[in-house]
Amino acid sequence: MRIAITGASGNVGTALLRRLAGTDHDVVGLCRRPPADAGAPYDGVEWVACDVAADAGALRTAFEGCDVVVHLAWLIQPGRRPAELTRVNVGGSKAVVAAALAAGVGHLVHVSSVGTYAQHPHDDSRVDESWSAAGIAGSQYSREKAAVEAHLDEVERAHPELTVARVRPALVFQRDAGSEIARYFVGALAPTRLLRRIPLPVLPLPRRLRVQLVHADDLADALVRVVEARAGGPFNVADEPVLGGRDLALAMRAGRIVPVDRRVARAAVKATYLAHVHPVQEGWLDLALGVPLLNTDRIRSELGWAPRHSSGEALRELLEGMSEHTGTGSAPLRARRATSSRTGV
Repeated sequence: MRIAITGASGNVGTALLRRLAGTDHDVVGLCRRPPADAGAPYDGVEWVACDVAADAGALRTAFEGCDVVVHLAWLIQPGRRPAELTRVNVGGSKAVVAAALAAGVGHLVHVSSVGTYAQHPHDDSRVDESWSAAGIAGSQYSREKAAVEAHLDEVERAHPELTVARVRPALVFQRDAGSEIARYFVGALAPTRLLRRIPLPVLPLPRRLRVQLVHADDLADALVRVVEARAGGPFNVADEPVLGGRDLALAMRAGRIVPVDRRVARAAVKATYLAHVHPVQEGWLDLALGVPLLNTDRIRSELGWAPRHSSGEALRELLEGMSEHTGTGSAPLRARRATSSRTGV
């Protein structure tokens, strides 16, 4: 099978390349800055330099002869340039779909997110793939994930010859993404080397915070199962168990949790973002506190998927990766420098 992967050098793309290594599949990797002499898992891939929102011709040429396109390309930052995020995330996704149709690709696997789902009551019930994918209004990330899924609805109605799968993972963590996630969510100057090395006396957290995670390798295995089965429709993907505040405090070696009212937490995030302390807008907090918990029965029963990692393992790997400034030979996952003259925010 010939597989084209957009955003192939990023967090999920790197894990997917690891999963595909040693298989009989031919892989075409598309990204803005292809890895050069980066070693495994980037070797053995046919790389194409491409901006998915600007290079329609390159997209179509790269997709020619492919059996499936796995669409991973998505910008998280720069949050201070929302138009650029929309150009790449919504415009780029539409361009990928159009190029796949023009090239005669029969299967599109769009990697969406738990963030595509609408607000959910604050309880421990889980939602399956039928829950509204209308997004959470306060988050640009969520609105754009929902917009792309709405576009895919239109595509499916107009082009029944194209099988479309939407994979909706929880937060995706792995050790190799430590430097990348630190840049995206805490800023380049944060002292992440101190994580897990110096115990925190207290950890302020919003009340009733609970999160689901998935290890990047578990998500990669899910994607390969969807590809090889030529499966269509939506699939939730998450590891177990659900993590609460006590789990986060334990992982970060915090002495005790200080519960924070949601409105106070949101105001604090907004104020520190506007002060350029970090790169995270308050919409990310709206998303974290609003998304539902995922029921993963469908991918388990239909495709035989089962995670090899726990949520706790994924979180510990990420924190260790952030502390150790880990990375790979790709531009998105480049290892963080010990010092930097740029804040990244």
